[in-house]
Amino acid sequence: MSTDILSVTARDTAGGARVVAATGDLDHDSVLVLRDAVEAAWTDGCVHVVVDLALVTFCDSAGLSFFVEAHRRAQARHGSFRLAAPGRAVQYVLEATNLGRYLSIHPSVDEALAA
Repeated sequence: MSTDILSVTARDTAGGARVVAATGDLDHDSVLVLRDAVEAAWTDGCVHVVVDLALVTFCDSAGLSFFVEAHRRAQARHGSFRLAAPGRAVQYVLEATNLGRYLSIHPSVDEALAA
């Protein structure tokens, strides 16, 4: 899936999780691309979703709101929603909003999958 500013790819792991990798800017205009990929994982029966943020260069309030919403929805499904490898800009907004205390954030995809 892709828009002009965000592209998303997904892969399933042997452990039954889905890793959704995003590239570009995550904002009001592009958040639906990521939301659709996560929704597709849940529709396909994956209860554990990891979003790889290593190549996300910007995240605004729409992205942050989606992270909170997805976290809540995963918990309601008795699953997990984890963020992996946020770059400096994304890590900054997660820390500035204290969402780092609420969301499951990991330094790498491998660590997020192992958690």
